[in-house]
Parts: sequence; structure tokens; C-alpha cells
Amino acid sequence: MRKKKKSKTFKNLLNKVSKRALDVSLGTVALIAVSPVLVYASYKIKKEDNGPVFFKQKRSGLNNEPFEMYKFRSMKVDNKVIGTHANNDENPYDNWKGRVPDDFVFKTASGNNPNITNIGEVIRKYSIDELPQILNVLKGDMSIVGPRPEIIQITRHYDQEQQRRLEVKPGITGWAQVNGRSDMNHGKKIEYDLWYIDNNNFWLDLKIIWMTFIQVITGKGSV
Repeated sequence: MRKKKKSKTFKNLLNKVSKRALDVSLGTVALIAVSPVLVYASYKIKKEDNGPVFFKQKRSGLNNEPFEMYKFRSMKVDNKVIGTHANNDENPYDNWKGRVPDDFVFKTASGNNPNITNIGEVIRKYSIDELPQILNVLKGDMSIVGPRPEIIQITRHYDQEQQRRLEVKPGITGWAQVNGRSDMNHGKKIEYDLWYIDNNNFWLDLKIIWMTFIQVITGKGSV
């Protein structure tokens, strides 16, 4: 029994070390590779309305520790949605009784929404708005692969099962993202994320990264 426990502990440590090594190495290479895209996107965002290039928002991280997540801004500066999403003290989900409902679907502004900038439509379609999260990965707040970081207003309502989603670092992409659609409900997302947590390993991460790459180049939306 003791040998099995030591073996499991060693395996968990090995997975943790290999995952961080993958995050740092791939994150560094990715940052260098996409630097021209980052510079061009920053220029276009600033040129369109002279507003801030980045959108920063607090999210729930590993063990429910909050951190500031980075994205390229895709909404107009005077759009009220930016203020609402950024203020984690205002909770529009207070009417929930208990856990986050399984049929809940997080709605984001999309399509022909007039609050989205012209460059915002492009960077959202190809997930370019998520690229600044490479900095979160290098800082150690996030991983390349993991459950998508949730906003604090929602994680406040997690029950014990849903809180398991916070047992690993959140990721830029994840098992739910490569297996779902933008209208996936919360119950299904939790199901995918918990499966990943129970089965995560180095090779699964590589598979998810490859599947994400295919989705990005085809312009397919993610969750």
C-alpha cells in the first residue's frame, strides 16, 4: 500500500514538473513566434479608438486564488459591458439558489453587436484576443492546457463537485474547448473539465494543443 502511495505521489510530481516545463518552453516559443501578430493587433486596437490595448479581468485560478487575466480589448471603450465584467463586486448571478445551474450558458457579445470594434471581430474569430494570456502562463497564473478561467461572480456559486474544476491551473485552451461549442452549457463544461482533471497527462496536453491549433486555423469558435 505504501509503495502504491509513493508511486502515485511520484507520478503526480512528474506530471506537475513536465506540465510546467511544457508551459514555459512552449509559452516562450509561442511568445516569440506570435510577437509580430501581437504588435500588429496592438497597433490596430489603439488606432481604431485610441483606447487601452489590453482588457484585464480578475478570474479564479488554482485553488480558487484570484489572478488578473489578460486579453486584447475587443469592445468599444465606452461599452458598459467592460465595466460590468471588470467589477467583480457586482454579481448578476445572485438569484441562483445553490450551485451553478447545469443549463447555464455564459453569453458573450458576438456577431453583429455594435459594441464590438472592427478589429475586435477579427481577433475574436481567430482567438487572437486570447494571445496575451501567454504572459499569464509564463507568470505561472495559468497553464497552456486546463479548464478555462472562470469569472469570480460565477465561482462564488460553485458547489463541492464544481469546485474540483479549480484543482488545477486554468488554461488558455482545454478539453471542453476542443470538444464543444460556444453555446455549451455549464453542466457539460464541468463534465469535460473534471474528466481532464482525472486523466490529465503530458500526452493528453499535446493532443489538446494540436486540436486547438486546428480549430484556430479554421476559425472555429471555442467555449
